[in-house]
Amino acid sequence: MSNESLPADALPEYAERVLEATEQIPPGRVMTYGDVAEWLEEGGPRQVGRVMALYGGAVPWWRVVRADGVLLPGHELEALDHYRAEGTPLKEASRATEGHLPRLDMRRARWDGGERAEGHT
Repeated sequence: MSNESLPADALPEYAERVLEATEQIPPGRVMTYGDVAEWLEEGGPRQVGRVMALYGGAVPWWRVVRADGVLLPGHELEALDHYRAEGTPLKEASRATEGHLPRLDMRRARWDGGERAEGHT
């Protein structure tokens, strides 16, 4: 069952798969919402974002990010603590940037899922 719009009753199973994928992302690396959907070959960035909003607290949610590298609104400081602890590549903000928050350095931080964990098909 691999259709683009998921029926409501499929969300928990899909959510489980999104959360499992999130747990595969190594410390210091990130995937975009779209990357996760592509990796699962199901859904899209919005579905992944919805799963993360509803259930993401149980996994390293800070490793699933926006493609532009902007930190998750409302969770920036908590995410930054994780990124700094894990050594995730950041682009420091210029002084002109509102709030002076860094962005993720997507070119260096993005993980392609290459070193997949054993057992993933």
